[in-house]
Amino acid sequence: MLKVQGKAMSLGSVMIGISGLQLTAQERDWLLNPMVAGVILFSRNFESPEQLKSLCDEVHALRHPKLLIAVDHEGGRVQRFRQGFTRLPSMRVLGQLYQRSSEQALKKAHELGWLLATELLACGVDFSFAPVVDLDYGESHVIGDRAFSADPVITGKLALQVSLGMREAGMASVAKHFPGHGYVKADTHEEIAIDERHWPQIEQQDLQPFLSLMSHGLEAVMPAHVRYPNVDDLPVGFSHYWLQKILREECHFDGAIISDDLGMHAAVVYGSVVERVNLALQAGCDLVLVCNELDQIPDVLAQGVQRTCPLSHARLIRLHGRAQISFDRLHYEPLWQATAKNINHLSEQALQAALI
Repeated sequence: MLKVQGKAMSLGSVMIGISGLQLTAQERDWLLNPMVAGVILFSRNFESPEQLKSLCDEVHALRHPKLLIAVDHEGGRVQRFRQGFTRLPSMRVLGQLYQRSSEQALKKAHELGWLLATELLACGVDFSFAPVVDLDYGESHVIGDRAFSADPVITGKLALQVSLGMREAGMASVAKHFPGHGYVKADTHEEIAIDERHWPQIEQQDLQPFLSLMSHGLEAVMPAHVRYPNVDDLPVGFSHYWLQKILREECHFDGAIISDDLGMHAAVVYGSVVERVNLALQAGCDLVLVCNELDQIPDVLAQGVQRTCPLSHARLIRLHGRAQISFDRLHYEPLWQATAKNINHLSEQALQAALI
């Protein structure tokens, strides 16, 4: 196992979770394995912005090119870091605002994307798995208010502004969950999810926001752990047909494909963690997530180096963050002050409306 910090090696194809607020000796060894591309962080890894920056600096110092650091930080109920970060509203709030004033909603969406990205980048996080572009059909509790709207046009417009705001701050976007998770009731964290619709309906509705983002240079997509048996037998993230035929060939997507957590129930039924990793990579994922099965990570790494093609590696390199404002200057920056005030006001309005 390589143990020299700053060692030059290509990024691998596995993003792993870690246990706590600091790296353990074993986790450092994992991160020096050529199969590893980065770290996904959760609330268990966060105590304060200062601690988070220290952890990210430690991870980034291990290798060159730097390992990627990611988080699920969308807003609303999916915001892993809270203390010291601006409280972000759910995306549904923007969809509701759009019904009253499309101009204001698009402006706020851009501001939210910029703020989300700026705060994470200042602490050393490269990217967030956002925005969610699933449609709100009113059936899925796991998606629910994470979605902007039931309307694919509104969803596409708002998601694009969030994405452009993130890009302006120096962060790539990861649109999820391709080709659309909002129609099924089942929560793929706990259940097998099956969507019986045929391709034309999915293409005309759920796919449209993804296509809107792709036409503006979307950097990455996360496929759903949903089965669409009238399209292919395998869940999207394990399906060569979905990822290669539809996403790459028909949608002409040239960004990174990043699996959803391979520890979710809808994925676990397809074998051991090693088998799931191999299924996702063989289907066409550039990066796979092993978030919580930490005791299984040695088994994944023991299978040997997963050689990614140069194109796949280039897609991952594009996901490195480019912070515009340093951590020590963030709260003194007038643009941050004004934007944080605007988004805080939007969150407070949404909370008050919910209590009425």
